[in-house]
Amino acid sequence: MVDDSADVRLRAVVELAQVLATAHTPRAAVRAAARRARLAMDGSFTAISAWERETGRLRVLVNDGDLAPGEDPEPADESYSVHDFPEIAEFLHGTWAAGGEPHAWVETADDTGAEPGGSSWGRTAALRRRGRGSCVVAPIVVHGRAWGELYVARGLGEPAFGRADADFATVLAALIASGIAQTERLAEVQRLAFTDPLTGLGNRRAVDVKLDEALERHRADGTVVSLVVCDLNGLKTVNDRLGHAVGDRLLERFGSLLSLCGAMLPGSLAARLGGDEFCIVAVGVEPEEVIAAAGELCRRAAELEVGEGVACGVASTGEAIGPVRSARRLFRLADAAQYRAKALRAEHPVVAGQEGPDDPVVRLADSPPAHPASERRSLRGRHL
Repeated sequence: MVDDSADVRLRAVVELAQVLATAHTPRAAVRAAARRARLAMDGSFTAISAWERETGRLRVLVNDGDLAPGEDPEPADESYSVHDFPEIAEFLHGTWAAGGEPHAWVETADDTGAEPGGSSWGRTAALRRRGRGSCVVAPIVVHGRAWGELYVARGLGEPAFGRADADFATVLAALIASGIAQTERLAEVQRLAFTDPLTGLGNRRAVDVKLDEALERHRADGTVVSLVVCDLNGLKTVNDRLGHAVGDRLLERFGSLLSLCGAMLPGSLAARLGGDEFCIVAVGVEPEEVIAAAGELCRRAAELEVGEGVACGVASTGEAIGPVRSARRLFRLADAAQYRAKALRAEHPVVAGQEGPDDPVVRLADSPPAHPASERRSLRGRHL
């Protein structure tokens, strides 16, 4: 900041708090916060983005200041895959898990970003592409969970941000988080109707809606619909030996990985079905891409500090599985593939329909045992 006197910064903090106190919606809060943060940081550009865990996207809510070509003040659809900007899902999570506090960091166009956090190839490339010299990235944490980020940049030739600026941005981000929390409470009931409260992913209801809409498209024009069903291995052992708090942390951590890998599939939905069951619904994506994303999920889950990895089953209308006229059949196929992956202790996803006309996964899905309650878990109510 050019004028970094304590009085100037204190006044900026007070003004931001006053503006946020009068905001009635999350959108109004971030719009006012972006402008105030830019002025307080003496930046030329500010953006506030939200992490959509269920889609694995960092969605830009507002841009303020000197906009580059293609940037709008309130973009309708500007978002970035967290797979390309993984700090929010990986670095920040690791910091909190170790008992640290969320804090901002600096990145520069010449790739000399100040630790911790930088530098990210994606952010460095974005600075160069848009004619900016440096930026501060500050995590916005609401209710103890990464909500999104405050991004403040300066142009080429302007003084680069330093550590003191990052510390100040951390304070501003905390204020913004409190304002967002206040306004979000008004919309909490509607949001929770489609959100898993522990992981922040979509819930069973969101999956039902997504699949029903996707299969309507499939029946109308053949759009490929794929379902990845995941069973997190070892959760009961973790709960029994280390306690349910550690088990919940494992579920949250795996949920972050699911969001990260789901981000490889544009337009997908990452969700927790309940207990240790998760899924990804992908629409209009080639089966090979879905299988690759599920494979990366298996690899990352195997590297978690606790737990025993994950069993993944994939069912896609793009494979030789026969007609799929209902969500129930797609679930049965993905379930059967997941059960086979678990039985084989497979380190990779099992895919329904890949073993020819007599595929054992398809046979299991279409010919369930006589007493399913004793041989199969009741996972999804009406789907099974």
